[in-house]
Amino acid sequence: MTTRATRSPRRRTVVALAVVLVILAAFVIRLVDIQVVNANGHIADSRGKTGMAIALHGGRGDIVDTNGEVLATSTMLYNVQIDPMLAAKGINETDAAGNIVYDDDRKPINVPWPELAAQIAEVTGQSAEEVQAIVDEAVAVDPNKRYALIKKAVSTEEYRNLAVLGMPFLSFPQVPSRTYPDGAVAGNILGFVGSDGEPLEGIEALQNDCLTGSDGERVYQRGADGVIIPGTVVEDPAVEGGTLKLTVDTDLQWYMQQLIAEETDRMDADWGGIMVVEVATGKIRAAAETATVDPNDVGASEPEDRATRLLRYSYEPGSTFKPVTAATAIEQAGLTPYSTVVAPDRMVFDNGAVINDSEHHATQNLTLTGGLVTSSNVALSQFGTTVDPATRLEYLQKFGVGQGTDLDWSGEPDGVYLPTEQWDNQTYYTTTFGQAFTVTVPQVASVYQTIANGGVREPLSLVESCTLADGTVVEPDLPEPERVIEKETAETVGLMLENVFAQGTLADDIKIDGYRVAGKTGTAQVIDPGTNKYKNNIFFTSLVGYAPADDPQYVVIAVFNEPMKQRMSSANRSVFKKAMTQVLTHYRVMPSESETPLLPVTK
Repeated sequence: MTTRATRSPRRRTVVALAVVLVILAAFVIRLVDIQVVNANGHIADSRGKTGMAIALHGGRGDIVDTNGEVLATSTMLYNVQIDPMLAAKGINETDAAGNIVYDDDRKPINVPWPELAAQIAEVTGQSAEEVQAIVDEAVAVDPNKRYALIKKAVSTEEYRNLAVLGMPFLSFPQVPSRTYPDGAVAGNILGFVGSDGEPLEGIEALQNDCLTGSDGERVYQRGADGVIIPGTVVEDPAVEGGTLKLTVDTDLQWYMQQLIAEETDRMDADWGGIMVVEVATGKIRAAAETATVDPNDVGASEPEDRATRLLRYSYEPGSTFKPVTAATAIEQAGLTPYSTVVAPDRMVFDNGAVINDSEHHATQNLTLTGGLVTSSNVALSQFGTTVDPATRLEYLQKFGVGQGTDLDWSGEPDGVYLPTEQWDNQTYYTTTFGQAFTVTVPQVASVYQTIANGGVREPLSLVESCTLADGTVVEPDLPEPERVIEKETAETVGLMLENVFAQGTLADDIKIDGYRVAGKTGTAQVIDPGTNKYKNNIFFTSLVGYAPADDPQYVVIAVFNEPMKQRMSSANRSVFKKAMTQVLTHYRVMPSESETPLLPVTK
């Protein structure tokens, strides 16, 4: 039987237990609030007081050539930061095992700041007084000062030597740095990055998605003496950028840069360039020009020399596009290499247009082959206008006029042309010999790659692949090869271009012993931006061809802007021959096993 006396202690026990449970529940709720609900806020508060967060930079990926030779790479430098408040107090001396050394009175021996400053200065190359003053001045302004900079961007070796000193008040934030081991080699193509690491030009900018790494962070807690508290380090690792592989061959690129620099100077030209394209693939193996830039020292170059002119300069191609007219007439008008026209050196057409050849000559009965060999504007005007304007424009577009290239280079012009309804009497004829529309050097190279490749255009490319940090290889998304003209047409035009080299006025100057070579010169008038008229006796000269013509392997185009010593395309014969000879030698291309079959020039 329960009595009042027995109920009272039991009630008190229940009440006490209830109170304990309430208190315990409150603690649990608070614990959950601290550790779960508001954990991030509390962590942030603790970091602000005793925590450190150090950025870990994902290094920018390397750029390598087609053989894997490094053209651009990232190195990690380090800023040397110091906590002035802690440094001013000095640190306890330790022995080789890291144990604190005591004096006779069992007091820790303190190493004063001036002595520590001398140790730091010995590594950084500064004077002890200079390092000491950085902390002394900071503490003089604010005794609780927690940040000062000892030195910017020290090397990895210096960083390691400083870290070995074991001074807890030193920290070493990473500073990514970009270097180019081969200096100016391919500099105009590679581009460069700014002091903040942002890409500013060239491949560095265009392929930034591949090259850029992802930053991480290292977070840790430290005690009042600056020492890291064991077990508090949490790291979110950085991810390195991808490795970008180019189509460029560094050794060939170096040679072409030396060659074009010498020849541009010899011809007293405004600038010059050489491009080498592999016929079967469309890969650009060299793209050299003057002047070039050393991405390690961009400031040493004039602003106009820090990008690539070779990929951005737009011009009227002149005679280098006459083979396009020949191909059009062969496919659409049934002409052959033996088709003829009467060609004086000056002709007034029925619509009043007047067309002149570059040199005076007697009236000739030229074949289509002869029109290319002698580079007769009068002959090509007659051959070309056997096809209606709309079809002629269609073929120009098929060969890339107004279409740009697949390089997708920033600032690369597509090229301009007039719709046929805007062709005046003169334009009706000048479009047959490379005037009244514009192209770029890569577009001209692409035309000859197409002819050399049996009429199939391979997209031009400068990038082979991007290998990501996890090993994934990503290749560029290029369009499929495209048939532009029939194989038989390409072979016919190619044979005529061989005859240009074999029978033309420059034949002896550009002959390469043992190899059949096909190609064409071009002397394009240059527009004066001030007057919008052609400059008087000033030209953009070019010579483009491929070899071996019986088994085409490589296209070479050499250009000069406004050469003064020789103003016509004859200025390009030496540089083209040297460039093509080097290409054939470099790639150990086998000589031709036959001679060029000669076609009649006149009838």
